[in-house]
Amino acid sequence: MTSGTGAAARRRLSCSVMRRIGADVGGGILVTLVCLAVPVPVVAVHLQGDRLSGIPTAWWLAVFAVFAAAFMTGMWFMELAPRRVRLAALAVYSVLAPVLVLTAPGTGWTPLLLVLTVAVSAYMVPPRVSTALVAANTAVAALATARVSDSPLEIGMVAGLYLMLQAVSVLSVRAQQSEIESRHRLAEAHVRLRAAAALQAESSRLDERLRIARDLHDLVGHQLTVLSLELEIASHRAGPETAESIDRAKGLTRQLLGDVRATVGEMRQDVPRLRETLESVVVDLPEPVVHMRIDDSVETDAEVTRALLRCVQEVVTNAIRHARAENLWIDIAQDGERVTFDARDDGLGSPGFEPGNGLRGMVERMEDLGGTVEFSGEGGFRVRAAVPA
Repeated sequence: MTSGTGAAARRRLSCSVMRRIGADVGGGILVTLVCLAVPVPVVAVHLQGDRLSGIPTAWWLAVFAVFAAAFMTGMWFMELAPRRVRLAALAVYSVLAPVLVLTAPGTGWTPLLLVLTVAVSAYMVPPRVSTALVAANTAVAALATARVSDSPLEIGMVAGLYLMLQAVSVLSVRAQQSEIESRHRLAEAHVRLRAAAALQAESSRLDERLRIARDLHDLVGHQLTVLSLELEIASHRAGPETAESIDRAKGLTRQLLGDVRATVGEMRQDVPRLRETLESVVVDLPEPVVHMRIDDSVETDAEVTRALLRCVQEVVTNAIRHARAENLWIDIAQDGERVTFDARDDGLGSPGFEPGNGLRGMVERMEDLGGTVEFSGEGGFRVRAAVPA
């Protein structure tokens, strides 16, 4: 049985996809078009019969092709490519952009390459490196302008213009990253708070049921016991005309006492509300969208419920903090005398990942209950666990 509100999950998934398409893909397409438009003035100059001052047009276009390949790799595969590939692409397009600008001065749009490289590299390098790139690219823009103009004012204006464009690009990227980090921290805090609230609510519910069970046993149960004894005494003193009524009262008292004892026993053995407890942790979580399925046959005690809740909290936090997943699937089922927990996401996988403190805590918690845990980083992050019910 699929738990939760499916319509709400689908709405959150749709909003997440639209945000990804609208922001990342849309922006990437725009940057790609701007990058591919840069050679247009160079080709136009060549077709008019003019030549570039520093390099043959064919060679310039060949260098641009290498630049574009590295730039597209760094931009479109920023999260998927291995780190060494991203850094190699960064080095290639950061070096070739100034070469292209200096060898084609006065062709209009070529300094835009400097702005694009700084904007994309800001996602991968620390602020001090971005600052150094901005300074170096500004010097390149000034030098390229000086090759076609002797006016210090024009040189300064062009250098200042591209300095501002690069600064705005870097600050925009930093602001976006800060917003994403803040959103992730808020989502993590949301999950932790919900988990703590769920544990507190379940603990309070069980404590209240235990208190009621004790009160029933101590008050009603003892009173019924006394009543039964009084009726027993009365049966020995009563005459034949009242003996039948007293016997019926004794039977009803014994039956009522048995019912009270059975109710107290059931309340003491109350099964925690696993579905409600786990769903409360991920309710209203904007991203990732959590698809939780809990079999109706699953029955757990308080300790297993608490362990499963911590597992849910950890996999959701991992999907937010490390995997950058859009979807997380959690499947909890009954397999004989064991409860199985299977969670996977569609985020960034890492086959050689090392479990952090949270995942090690999950293993320790499950092993303390006689369970097992397995991790996998192939094609997204996955956790498989099993614990005695």
